[in-house]
Amino acid sequence: MAEEDKGVMLSDEQKKKRRSRSIAIALVLAALVVLFYVVTIIKLGPGVMDRAL
Repeated sequence: MAEEDKGVMLSDEQKKKRRSRSIAIALVLAALVVLFYVVTIIKLGPGVMDRAL
C-alpha cells in the first residue's frame, strides 16, 4: 500500500523533457504577452501620451 501512494515515478530523461517543455511553454506565453502589449500600444497610437491625467 505504501508503494501505491508514491504515484508515478519519472525517469531522469522524462524529468528533463518535462522541464524543457515547461520552459518552452513559458517562453511562448511570455512572447504572446509582449506581442499583445506591443499591438495594444501601436493601436492606441502616440495620442495616448498627450491626454490629460
